[in-house]
Amino acid sequence: MAGSLGGFGGLFDLKAAGFTDPVLIAATDGVGTKLKIAHEVGIHDTVGVDLVAMCVNDLVVQGAEPLFFLDYFATGKLDTEAAAEVVKGIAKGCRQSGSALIGGETAEMPGMYAPGDYDLAGFSVGAAERGRLLPSNDIEAHDVVLGLASNGLHSNGFSLVRKVVEVEGLKFDAPAPFDASRSLGEALLEPTRIYVKSCLAAIKSGNVKALAHITGGGLIENIPRVLAGNLSVDLYAKSWDLPPVFSWLAKAGGIARPEMARTFNCGIGMVLIASPDHAADIQAVLQEHGETVTPIGEVVERSEGETVVVHDIEDAWKV
Repeated sequence: MAGSLGGFGGLFDLKAAGFTDPVLIAATDGVGTKLKIAHEVGIHDTVGVDLVAMCVNDLVVQGAEPLFFLDYFATGKLDTEAAAEVVKGIAKGCRQSGSALIGGETAEMPGMYAPGDYDLAGFSVGAAERGRLLPSNDIEAHDVVLGLASNGLHSNGFSLVRKVVEVEGLKFDAPAPFDASRSLGEALLEPTRIYVKSCLAAIKSGNVKALAHITGGGLIENIPRVLAGNLSVDLYAKSWDLPPVFSWLAKAGGIARPEMARTFNCGIGMVLIASPDHAADIQAVLQEHGETVTPIGEVVERSEGETVVVHDIEDAWKV
């Protein structure tokens, strides 16, 4: 990184970062209505991690190493304590992903936001050597689908989550119905897991064919983004446990199991595709870097119907 505090832009030296023939990849995202819970309970340090995670996880699935991050903080009137906590979380997320926090913008817009409210946007740029971009073009039937465990809800589906909380008449400062050791607000604000360093370690083996970040759209809509032609994926719901927060949501909200898989990550925050010959070795690398990894399915050929089919979902996800 180059430049000084207070400049009009941040600088980053790709050559100094060790790249020879890089392709730049950029991503931008926000935290969504999870911020409403942060505003209500007064916990602001976790959403900064979420902001970084939603961007850098989208970079690593393309084979990119995140290089630098910028944030945008918008509010009606600046609460310096809350803003400092948000930036503290952003810095933590950048450390977890190996990104440099090279700049940002704080905007006060009276009348645009209710008192105490703020919104966040994040911008991340990464790089990959030209020949190592993902997904690869050699994904085929019988390839193994590995699932990396999530930290919980991550940062998607919170409009529905908040509606369930409202209908159930719950308070955010009360014990969480799925985790009595924490308040509901604290449990719901568990930050999005950052998969960058573990996935980059796996990518360096040269045997990762694809990665899919499971965000809005859940398992059903995100995995197809890395598939082509008539390829599809069969997932087996009995191969992993549905975390308690999702069991509670399904029961309290009366949410059908297929809709759960189309809305939430359901305990799988990242999916990796590899050949059967390399899946075990890649799984070992991910586990060495702190991930909980489970084979959850396989790539299949399917000429029509759903691109992702979750088998035994009703039996496996009983609540």
